[in-house]
Amino acid sequence: MKGLFITFEGTEGSGKSTQIALLEERLLAAGHVVQMLREPGGTPIGEEIRHTLKHSEFNRGMKPETELLLMNAARAQLVREVIRPALDAGEVVLCDRFYDSTLAYQGYGRGLDLKWVQTIVDFAVGDIRPDITLLLTVPVSISEARRLARQPLLISVPATKSPRTPKLGFIRDRMEEADRAFFERVEEGYQAIAGADKKRIKPIDGTQSVDKVTEEIWAQVSRLL
Repeated sequence: MKGLFITFEGTEGSGKSTQIALLEERLLAAGHVVQMLREPGGTPIGEEIRHTLKHSEFNRGMKPETELLLMNAARAQLVREVIRPALDAGEVVLCDRFYDSTLAYQGYGRGLDLKWVQTIVDFAVGDIRPDITLLLTVPVSISEARRLARQPLLISVPATKSPRTPKLGFIRDRMEEADRAFFERVEEGYQAIAGADKKRIKPIDGTQSVDKVTEEIWAQVSRLL
């Protein structure tokens, strides 16, 4: 029995983390077996890579090519260790970001060749593709304001945490240190990606109330259950 693979996408501060948690709660209440994951991360190896990519003090000189390869190394592990087995078992898999983020951030944002990005993504994910992708959209100005408002950041540690991940307090995020022009390119990238795959990718206005966004998401997901 094949499960259902649902991914959430969007720029920083779009509300993904809130909405994926609400969807997990609703699916569990309906009796589904759910795996909720994040990228990069979701496995012990992936969480170590996440720390290197986002939080390490030694990542300030990281090149876009290195970023691309590390992202997909974590993804390759996640697909084979967690996602594929869960789908084979008939579970619902929710993932906060997947390969569309790589096309938007490393392709459009960092300016890497999109053909090379796609080739590396294809190698990492194999035959795994989301059944539906929920793209939460907010203007760059709102994304920027939300990113600033949530600092200092209070973080919780996932079950597959890296031993070096702190439990509470401010944690630097290298990806959020990029300038506005970078996030404008990311937003343009998401628009292009969504336009090229309208069947799978469902844009949702993230500036609406939490309840309104939640109901729009459920309307999309419930059709596939």
